[in-house]
Amino acid sequence: MLSSKENSYIKKEEKFCSNTYHPLPVVLSRGKGVFVWDVHGKKYFDFLSSYSAVNQGHCNRKILNAFLKQSKKLTLTSRAFYNSELGDSLEYITSVFGYDKMLPMNSGAEAVEAALKICRKWGYEVKKVAKNKAKIIVCNGNFHGRTTTVISFSSSKESKENFGPLTVGFEIIEYNNIQKLNEAFKADKNIVGFLVEPIQGEGGVVVPDEGYLMKSKKLCEKYNVLFIADEIQTGICRTGKLLACHHEEVRPDIVILGKALSGGFYPVSGVLADSKIMGVLKVGQHGSTFGGNPLGAVVAKESIKFALNKNLSNNATTMGNLFRDNLEKLRSKHKLIKKIRGKGLLNAIVLDCSETSKIPWELSLKMRNNGVLAKPTQGNKIRFAPPLIINKKQILKAIKLIDTSFSEL
Repeated sequence: MLSSKENSYIKKEEKFCSNTYHPLPVVLSRGKGVFVWDVHGKKYFDFLSSYSAVNQGHCNRKILNAFLKQSKKLTLTSRAFYNSELGDSLEYITSVFGYDKMLPMNSGAEAVEAALKICRKWGYEVKKVAKNKAKIIVCNGNFHGRTTTVISFSSSKESKENFGPLTVGFEIIEYNNIQKLNEAFKADKNIVGFLVEPIQGEGGVVVPDEGYLMKSKKLCEKYNVLFIADEIQTGICRTGKLLACHHEEVRPDIVILGKALSGGFYPVSGVLADSKIMGVLKVGQHGSTFGGNPLGAVVAKESIKFALNKNLSNNATTMGNLFRDNLEKLRSKHKLIKKIRGKGLLNAIVLDCSETSKIPWELSLKMRNNGVLAKPTQGNKIRFAPPLIINKKQILKAIKLIDTSFSEL
């Protein structure tokens, strides 16, 4: 049962905020590391990490200090002027990821939109596709954001119903099916890009077959198509590599970053590409008032530096293996657990129930009661994605709480 204090916060939010979310009924007021606390001081493991935006942990001290220092000097100039932080930040980020340039934006969806514009313009000016004929291939089960263009190629009817007219120029094919991708490329010479999530996070933590990304990249090279990796959720060490594409040594033509680029402090996203691709954008053809602001530039640089200095990729691999191994033990104990899947610290339990069942939500409530915060995705899956600074003792403690929750259910 929620207290009157919690109910007051919830009712006020529901009254004055557009009701486009269905939050777990818990009211949080503080966070540190892998933990968050509610308004009564109860402590929880955060196993969602704001959809992987706080890979570095809540209120990370290193990023906080950089944030506070810069916020006292200069926060926003717009791109009408140069600022003293953006150049250094982009020099560092592009060197880390190995690209010539980065287009700084704010939200993940904005970065996806920017990548699509770059890809289309490249298609017309470099590949020489006929005017207004460019097509971009996407995959079913995708989640790239909620803008009008992005929902136009969503597989979810709910995402796009009554939001038309929708944007044309996209074709949806089956995810993790290299034959379908090859057939699509063969059938249409106007294809200019292939937009793909290396692991589908919102789609239920769907990990493709080994080799899928590499084979897809080679097909893109064969047909002169840009390989666009949406690493908004999987990037910056979440899956055990700096980018999830690095598991197969794939270098995308365009990389989309967001979420953990912010360190959980300030919205930052970006598009990475080499000059021959990024160079198609000219003055006035894309931009953002806040994109590239000095505060965001400092935060992004410090967020990546912390992830590298603390070797969060290695910890994600080690702790991810430990987490899945222990979930497998629970699977033999609890028949409701149908399957475990994931990579690094992006994982999910597939429950043996329908996608419309109330069981996943009830399980999430049980876990909340026991001190672990996670939510269902795609109906019958529970996603687990704690901050990447989590340690062995904390993983094993969380496993016990998850075990208890299943037993109580």
